[in-house]
Amino acid sequence: MPRRTATMLASTLMLIALLCAGVFITVPYSEMSPGPTVNTLGEHDGEPVLQISGRKTYATTGNLNMTTVRVTSADYNMNLVEAVYGWLAHDNKVVPHDTLYPDGKTEEQSTQENAEEFSQSQESAKVAALKELDIPVKSWVIVATVVKDTPAEGRLHAGDVIKAVDGTPVKAFDDVAELVTKHKAGEKVVFTVVPAKEQAAAEKENRTATTTEDITITTAESDDRGEDRAIVGIEAGTDHTLPFAIDIKLADVGGPSAGLMFALGIVDKLTPGSLTGGKFVAGTGTIDDDGKVGPIGGIEMKTVGARAKGARYFLTPKDNCAAAARDVPEGLTLVKVDTIDDAMSALKDIRGGDTDGLPRCTRD
Repeated sequence: MPRRTATMLASTLMLIALLCAGVFITVPYSEMSPGPTVNTLGEHDGEPVLQISGRKTYATTGNLNMTTVRVTSADYNMNLVEAVYGWLAHDNKVVPHDTLYPDGKTEEQSTQENAEEFSQSQESAKVAALKELDIPVKSWVIVATVVKDTPAEGRLHAGDVIKAVDGTPVKAFDDVAELVTKHKAGEKVVFTVVPAKEQAAAEKENRTATTTEDITITTAESDDRGEDRAIVGIEAGTDHTLPFAIDIKLADVGGPSAGLMFALGIVDKLTPGSLTGGKFVAGTGTIDDDGKVGPIGGIEMKTVGARAKGARYFLTPKDNCAAAARDVPEGLTLVKVDTIDDAMSALKDIRGGDTDGLPRCTRD
């Protein structure tokens, strides 16, 4: 056999052996890829994504698309060949498995957490949209969760309305931690609350709950390493009563990243005319009750998915701009936003065709 032929044969056999080995060698990585994108102004699975009753709504045009990312499951074992292919592919991204599933989180735990975040993002989107339109929303601070085996267990309950701590009125959920941590571990703190059952009954009867209870709890020391503060074992949150019904019908989606686009969709439905002027706008970003837009994960995948569906403009959280600007899909303009007001201003320019002044994302 000629030397050249023998060399080529040996090289081919070695390559085949390496590929076979790569198939069986697993690596601690997961893959992200562009997921579905849905127009919040349109329908999904045969029904409107945004359903509003008890208030006049208006016809809309164009697109305000929320975007998603697909990820491999928690129990999927990626092999070396798949990882290399993912690193080389333009539309996929390979990341350490712990990035998506930290602390050994299971698929079920991740799904549950994403569902809770998605639900909360919907509520914040509704509140932010109504505030943007100067529509009053009733709000109050509640016990969101009670941690097991802490002083608050059995004393406070999820849904209790926190009116005051040590006699000081509570106006925002952050006030609760601030007032509790003024104490040292072992000291007593007094919560003035409307019990959850009383609050639920008052809401059902469309009245203001007036029955309160004073509950005294002895604080404990935080278990967190490096922390030296008093705790009672609750997480405070905010609950709201909307003046009319707003439902968001979108299944099989998790996480908080659609908040901005839901809020804009609600605003569009509740106001005459079209926010987009018929243009195809997509975007992403968390949103809080006050309309502040926060960063999300998988921004590069979301821009790719949005452009593939026809988006020309992408509303991008300020803190995601640098990453998104490193590889912008051709024909897509990345618009930097930090608040819902920023997004509304950008949409005004987009529908008016005055896009030269849009705040664009840069790599810096």
